[in-house]
Amino acid sequence: MNRPYQVCTRCVMDTSASDIVFDAMGVCNYCSQFLIHSKDIIYQDPVAKKAELDRIVAQIKAAGKNKRYDCIVGVSGGVDSSWVLYQAVKLGLRPLAAHMDNGWNSELAQHNIANLVQGLGVDLHTHVIDWPEYKKLMQAFFDADVIDVELLYDNAMLGVNYRLAVQHGTRYILAGTNQATEGMRMPPGWNWFKYDKTNIKAVARNFGRVQMRTFPVIGTLDYVRYRVLNRIRWTSFLDMMPFNKFEALNELTDRYGYKPYPYKHYESIFTRFYQGYILPNKFGIDKRRLHLGTLVAAGQLSREKALEGLEGIAYASNADLERDKQYFIKKMGWSSSDLSAYLSRDPKPHSLYGTEQPLWNMFQRSYATLCRGQAR
Repeated sequence: MNRPYQVCTRCVMDTSASDIVFDAMGVCNYCSQFLIHSKDIIYQDPVAKKAELDRIVAQIKAAGKNKRYDCIVGVSGGVDSSWVLYQAVKLGLRPLAAHMDNGWNSELAQHNIANLVQGLGVDLHTHVIDWPEYKKLMQAFFDADVIDVELLYDNAMLGVNYRLAVQHGTRYILAGTNQATEGMRMPPGWNWFKYDKTNIKAVARNFGRVQMRTFPVIGTLDYVRYRVLNRIRWTSFLDMMPFNKFEALNELTDRYGYKPYPYKHYESIFTRFYQGYILPNKFGIDKRRLHLGTLVAAGQLSREKALEGLEGIAYASNADLERDKQYFIKKMGWSSSDLSAYLSRDPKPHSLYGTEQPLWNMFQRSYATLCRGQAR
């Protein structure tokens, strides 16, 4: 049964999230849960936060003693990861900047990364994905009609970072993931489990029998090995310091000529076409609501500004959208009718093709139980 359309009166989440509910004041469960789960990070006492940051920095330096690098920082060209790299150097760490090029980098992303690593004087490792293989994998995901085509990039990025950490004997990966700009939970069905090697392989096998010869795929058992045996720690570094996206953006712009993007994750041509066109038109999802709603709930953006940001298409102009559409069609070897046919087909769930989500959940429960037992 179709429910009446409703928008949260505090943030901007709406009934496009299937499990959203509203209280008597029209406030949704998404921003309410966000404030409960994130308050100890976003509103943590500054002295306690500084002490926590000092502890983790000391641990990173100690673990990286006599090594070329004491941490890995994945950089995409976006403000969150750029700020992590900047802060890591500012705090006296010796990071290796890691970037994964999947063939969809925008010139702006390349500009931002080049300026930043040169200005900071850090080494950059760029892992270039084999484009013919990656293109076949993307095509398989399109043919499968699953929602999270970005699973390919996100999974490979995780794999590249962990492999680099092992290669250099580094125990810390500092990530741009954070509560202030990403803490609101993803609605069900809006993406997929990012360590799902089983799902990636199943889609590749079922659609085109794609041979994964070079793709740096990572799954649950790989993660267990990296986390438990190699003792590599994936750290949301920005949660350990005050982080205001707009203040960070201004400082990066002033110091390193950083150039911003109109929306979150638009440093990739495919990501902006996927989020700005494919998701709304095939899946009925506008991720701007989640991204802007999080900033509103975190107190970094007014609700009025967020609503303004939701007006119209998720592009600066129709001309920009048309350029990306033509670029996508040409790069994928499609026609306009191929794109229309894809958008018109019904979506299918990732779980239809197999998943290792239950295995991941079992590991997470077991690891949590182990940690509680050691803490007693």
